[in-house]
Amino acid sequence: MKKVLFALFACLVSFAGYGAVDDALVKNAEKYLNSITGLTGDFVQTANGKQEKGVFSMLRPGRVRLDYNNMPIQLISDGQDLYFFDKSLDQITTVPITSTPAGILVRKNIDLQNADISVVETQDYKNSFALKMQLRGQEGLGSMNVVFDKKPIKLNSWSVVDATGATTDVAFYDLREKTKFGRDYFQISRHKTISTSGGDEFYD
Repeated sequence: MKKVLFALFACLVSFAGYGAVDDALVKNAEKYLNSITGLTGDFVQTANGKQEKGVFSMLRPGRVRLDYNNMPIQLISDGQDLYFFDKSLDQITTVPITSTPAGILVRKNIDLQNADISVVETQDYKNSFALKMQLRGQEGLGSMNVVFDKKPIKLNSWSVVDATGATTDVAFYDLREKTKFGRDYFQISRHKTISTSGGDEFYD
């Protein structure tokens, strides 16, 4: 299960063939993402034929939180690192938020055309459009496909393919703008880390 959850924020897998890129769609997505300060709503995650539901929140720059309804798991970013928190074990694993798909969406300034983010393909549908993105220099590690509703433009879903080819889909529901969260909402108040030098350490 932990492997499935990490796929949500894992570094991204590249695909052999790239489609066309519609610059207008890229600009529309960029404008929308930069207009958002905070969001909250429900999500449904599908991976390996299993579904998990929960609550998603984000606050730019850099803060993300996912709480799963039926698992003692949280994914939280405080603006610098992404924490995978297993409440049942009181244990945490940390990765840099900059190495994750979520890190693309919660940057202070989202530049999908000239920065280290590469949009390699766009798809235009009747009521939505999609952008496939990678981090430049990490093309061999993965890709993320983000889908937006058109009218009005709104985050719809994303899919991440990990290095093994496994796909994790996350669809969002009832997303609404929210900027006022509790002071410690994007913090883990207490956790245990596994020390590489022997012995566990606890932090408040």
